Amino acid sequence: MERPYTAFFESKVVSSTTTGADADVVYTVPANFDSETTLLVCTNGAAVNRINVLVYHADTAQYHYLVRNHSVAGNDTYHVLNSDRLYLHSGDKIVVYKGGGTFDVSVSGKHTYNPVRTI
Repeated sequence: MERPYTAFFESKVVSSTTTGADADVVYTVPANFDSETTLLVCTNGAAVNRINVLVYHADTAQYHYLVRNHSVAGNDTYHVLNSDRLYLHSGDKIVVYKGGGTFDVSVSGKHTYNPVRTI
């Protein structure tokens, strides 16, 4: 039997141009939840520029790149996951930074309550 879930959607206008703790947080998995991310899209509203997408893994306090310095055409989108899924747990984050230009990053998926996991 599948556990009940709630859907989520978050979107962020990217302002950061630096990595790590200074990157923009698009999404943080709430305490006591697991997350299945099904949409992760970067939209470039200006000329060609580059985007970086990382996952902050709360257990190890480390950042890991999903997309590194990826060029996105002007007025175009880049789907990071395509048909893949990204599974995260309490305290994990999706963070982004850009090379310049105008980027929005949107993420959507579902939360599943997990009382065993805490931040």
